[in-house]
Amino acid sequence: MQKITPHVWFDKEAKEAAEYYTSIFENSEIKNITTLHDTPSGDAGTVNLTLMGQEFMFISAGPYFKVNPSISFLVAVKTRDEVEYLWKMLSDGGQALMELGEYPFSEKYGWIQDKYGLSWQIMFVGNRKIKQNITPTLMFVGDVCGKTEEAIQFYASVFHDATIGEILRYEEGEEPDKVGTIKHVSFSLEGFELAAMDSALKHEFSFNEAISFIVNCNNQDEINYYWGKLSALPEAEQCGWLKDKYGISWQIVPSMMSDLLSTKDEKRAQRVTEAFLKMKKFDIKTLRKAYEGT
Repeated sequence: MQKITPHVWFDKEAKEAAEYYTSIFENSEIKNITTLHDTPSGDAGTVNLTLMGQEFMFISAGPYFKVNPSISFLVAVKTRDEVEYLWKMLSDGGQALMELGEYPFSEKYGWIQDKYGLSWQIMFVGNRKIKQNITPTLMFVGDVCGKTEEAIQFYASVFHDATIGEILRYEEGEEPDKVGTIKHVSFSLEGFELAAMDSALKHEFSFNEAISFIVNCNNQDEINYYWGKLSALPEAEQCGWLKDKYGISWQIVPSMMSDLLSTKDEKRAQRVTEAFLKMKKFDIKTLRKAYEGT
C-alpha cells in the first residue's frame, strides 16, 4: 500500500471516470467498488483503482467540490506515439490548457483538462529515468502564490522520509511571477513523488477538497502525529479530513480502513460508516468496536 494516495472527489462520475482512465492508461485496473450508505451526501460510491501501477481512490459524493487545475497529474511517457494517444483520448470533451507541442523542457508536451474536469500534463521524457509514472503537481496561486518553497520545506519536516529535488526559479522577464519564486520543483514524501510551482497569473481557482491526499497510518500514534502536524483549520476537520495552512486537503486514515468498509457484511460496513461519520480525527479502537459490533 502506498503511504500517500491521491483521492479525487466527483459528483456522480467516479465509477465512469475510473472505467475510462483504466481503459486508456496501461497497467491500470479497478480494485474494488464500495457504497457508503446514509452519508451527508446520501449514498456515496468509492472506487479503489490503480493507474499505471499507482494507487488512487475516487468517490462520488455530490456536487460539493469541483476539481480544478491547481492540482494536476503529470504523466511521464517514453514514446511520442503514447503522448499523441493519451492527448487524443483525454481531449475528448475536454479543453487544452497548454496546447500539445514542443517546449524547452520537452519535445512533446501538453496540458489538458478532461471531460471530468481533471487536469493532466502529458510529457514525452525519452530516455530520461522515470521515478514515478504519474506525479501530482501542486500550483500555488492567489494568496499562497510565492509560498511553494515554504510549503515543501514544511512537508519535508512533517514526513519522515522526504527529499527535495533541484529547484528551478523564475528569472527577470518572467513577470508577473516574482524573481526567485519557484517555477518548478520535484519532491518526495515517503517515497511518493510530487511536484510544485508558483504561478502569479490570475487564476479563477485555488486548492480545495476535490483533490486530497490520503495518508495511510499503521496505528493511532501515526494518526495523532500527522493530524497534529498538518491540521490548520479546525472547521475543516471532519471524517478524517483536514486542511493544512496552504489550503491543501489531507485524509489521515488507518491503513485497515479499506478492509473494514469493503467487507461483504453490510451491517459491519454500515456500523463502521456510522462511527466514522461522527468523528473528526479517526479513532482506531472505536472503528474496530463498530466493526465487531461491540
